[in-house]
Order: sequence, then structure tokens, then C-alpha cells
Amino acid sequence: MKATKKSSPRTRKARAGQVRLRTAGTRIRKTWDAAVEAVTSAEAEAERQLRLLLARNRIDPAEARAALAAVRKRVDKERRKASRELDVRIAALQGRLRQERKNLVRLVDEAIRGTLGALNVPSRHEVSELTRKVDELSRKIDGYRKSSPRPRPSRRPAAAH
Repeated sequence: MKATKKSSPRTRKARAGQVRLRTAGTRIRKTWDAAVEAVTSAEAEAERQLRLLLARNRIDPAEARAALAAVRKRVDKERRKASRELDVRIAALQGRLRQERKNLVRLVDEAIRGTLGALNVPSRHEVSELTRKVDELSRKIDGYRKSSPRPRPSRRPAAAH
């Protein structure tokens, strides 16, 4: 009698994983084969139906090809026309969006100016104007200081009364 080695839980899990992979692979292969068979069958049925339709209506395959080409040409023409119309509409919409953006910016600016005015906060223009005036006055004062001599304090003692 030959002694058999017991497999560890890790080995059993690995074998089970391999079995699952094989069965999954088998299922995928079977599903793929069934899909290929269904597509092939549908293609054959469509071809049979088309032949019957052409025969029943006494349509020559060359005529059917010509009609199909005319339909394809018409569809392409309509697609290009729709594309041009869509481009025009998009351009008009973009123009409206630009105009509305300008209006919104103007309204927001007015609201901010109104709020700052109500809170008695000076605007940037008012602050820069005041700064310019202060600088101008400072230059004038400095000019007066330089042009007029300073009175020197006298060194005589003050007379007593």
C-alpha cells in the first residue's frame, strides 16, 4: 500500500482556482461560439430574405445597388446640411452667451458699486484720486519749506519785566 500525501489548504485552494478558471474559460468559449453561430445564422437569414424580396418584386440586384447608392448619397447630403445648420445655431448661441456674460458682469459691477457706496467704502478710483491729491499737496508743502528760510531762534536772553 502506497501512502498518499495530504494536500495543504493552500494547495487545495490553488487547485480549486485552476478548476474555476478552466470552467470559466470553457463557458466563455461556449458563449463566443454560440454568438458566432447566431451572427452567422442571422446573416444567412438576412441574405435569404433579401433574395426573396428582390425575386418577389422582380428587382434586379444592380437596380437595388443603384437605389441603395442613391439613398446613401441623399443621407450624406442631409447629414452635411444638418451639420451646417447645427454650426450656425451653435455660433448664434455662443454670441448670445458672450452678450449675456457682458450684461452679467455689468450688473455685478453695479451691484458691488452700490453696496460699497451704501457702506460708505471708497472705490479704487476715489482712493487713487485722493492719493494723487495727497502727493500733490506734499510736493507743494516740501516746495514751501525749501523756498522760505526758517526763522532762527534768537540767542538773546528773554527780557525780564
